[in-house]
Amino acid sequence: MLIYMIFIIMFMFMIGNMIFVSKKKHLLIMLMSLEFIVLSLYFLLMLYLMNIMFNMYMLMIFLVLTVCEGALGLSILISMIRTHGNDYFQSFNLI
Repeated sequence: MLIYMIFIIMFMFMIGNMIFVSKKKHLLIMLMSLEFIVLSLYFLLMLYLMNIMFNMYMLMIFLVLTVCEGALGLSILISMIRTHGNDYFQSFNLI
């Protein structure tokens, strides 16, 4: 049972990475795939900590850092939409 759950979580992680690498056009899709990757890592960390009978305080720290990462990503997305009008990377000049 545990092996199947680990396989599903690793499959989620790989799908999130494939979406992140293949969809470089929109910032919103990239942020969603990053959140999907973090969610799969959260599940994997939860299974690992439950398996070794460890405290779940690390999960709370991980969730706090995940929320901070999501808030930073949304603030970048909002500022990009306000300045350029869309979230395409093609219209965003890095120079």
